[in-house]
Amino acid sequence: MSSIFQTKTVDQLIAGSGPPGAGLKRTLTTLDLVMLGIGAIIGAGIFSSIGTAAVGEVAADGTVIRYGAGPALMLSFVLLGAVCALAGLCYAELTAMIPVSGSAYTYAYATLGEFVAWIIGWDLILEYAVGNVAVAIAWSGYFASFLRFFGIEIPFWLCHSYRDVAFSYPDQMDKLPMIFGHHIAINVPAIVIVGLITWLLVIGVKESARANNVMVAIKLSVLALFIGVGFFYVEPTNWVPFAPNGWKGVMNGAAIVFFAYIGFDAISTAAEETKDPQKSMPRGILWSLAICTVIYVIVGAVATGIVPYAQLKGADPLARAFELAGIGWGQAIISFGAVVSMSAVLLVFQYGQPRIFYAMSRDGLLPPFFRQLHPKYQTPHVTTIVTGLVVALGATILDDDETYDLTNIGTLFAFLIVCLGVLALRLKDPDRHRPFRVPFVWVVAPLGAAGCLYTMYYLPTVAWERFGIWLLIGTALYFLYGRRNSVLSAQRDNADQKT
Repeated sequence: MSSIFQTKTVDQLIAGSGPPGAGLKRTLTTLDLVMLGIGAIIGAGIFSSIGTAAVGEVAADGTVIRYGAGPALMLSFVLLGAVCALAGLCYAELTAMIPVSGSAYTYAYATLGEFVAWIIGWDLILEYAVGNVAVAIAWSGYFASFLRFFGIEIPFWLCHSYRDVAFSYPDQMDKLPMIFGHHIAINVPAIVIVGLITWLLVIGVKESARANNVMVAIKLSVLALFIGVGFFYVEPTNWVPFAPNGWKGVMNGAAIVFFAYIGFDAISTAAEETKDPQKSMPRGILWSLAICTVIYVIVGAVATGIVPYAQLKGADPLARAFELAGIGWGQAIISFGAVVSMSAVLLVFQYGQPRIFYAMSRDGLLPPFFRQLHPKYQTPHVTTIVTGLVVALGATILDDDETYDLTNIGTLFAFLIVCLGVLALRLKDPDRHRPFRVPFVWVVAPLGAAGCLYTMYYLPTVAWERFGIWLLIGTALYFLYGRRNSVLSAQRDNADQKT
């Protein structure tokens, strides 16, 4: 049996994607990728988590769980943008050089070995599938809120999961209906939207991209409205004190709101479906990051300028800012924008996860049915449906707060590995043509890795504990199935027998 740290060459990875026309269909342009990135990045993070990032978290007994950034939330966004830009440059180099599905999983296979690749593939489930559970739950809440403007009220027990009620709305437990002596709650809107997104992704990538482009245009218009109208209600005195909890508050805020940046790496999963990946992938990643960072800083400045930051606490901070400022008509528009925005995030994340499974199955690390393509649409329909079922089930039984930190730590870990992978491949294969090269790589990549670790440090202990358990489960699955069925191991063992 070959070493668990065996690597694939770049040529092996490219050849493994199959001859032109045999695999996934190349239909996406640079604009599609930029819109895909914006669609993934701008979502639940900016519409729901910035209130907590500004105010912090306090337990029922008054104990401070995490300090908030206050108006310095703007600085939190800048710092995160810088960290993600460093990681984004590393993603850009690798995805231009290795234009195949799999994202960080594929890059780890080429640089740090099969076992690390498996761990990253397993880890990315936290970003795409588990992250989408949180987004689906948040989408349901905003959707129910939006319907209320039209006098339509969804029963409480039909738009919340049981654990969501137990953790976030304990006073509502006794009001839930009962079956066989047990209280029940089921998040129907979350299940429905996940089902629709799954269907859209099955029927075609280009169709999904078109739908995403429309949703991105709507969300950007809504955020432009928030900035344009909110600007006239800004009171500079609300920015004083700027950083009420100092640097610790800024970093705690950054760790909370990091969820707002998750998604730009999903662009890399589209490499095999992009017309000119060597040029388009780096542009898509970096442009989407730059656009979103600018938007985030401005939105953070306006939100904390409209009302005192302590009043932004809640699931809908932007809508709340308009409400407190007396802009009642804007609440409905913000809620609509949030619904559309999160729909785009659901689309892109649910697009990314099946392609990770597809790449892992192609390498023998997952069962063969994970790499089946639809005979008509040429999409990985089996993994797309499996992902949809997992997300729908998660949205039915989990609480969104349980998923945010786990998603953040999983994503940051993947970013860390990509930054290290760039350095490893520079040493291993220095002469290979790189359509895009990270400038000052021996400074940029280590800084990116350090920035990821530093942000992870500010995540709560329970997130680290759950992350550790998740990696242990993944390790066990690798040795039980992945290592025994590895295509690369079989190839090398056969080669050794012949010699």
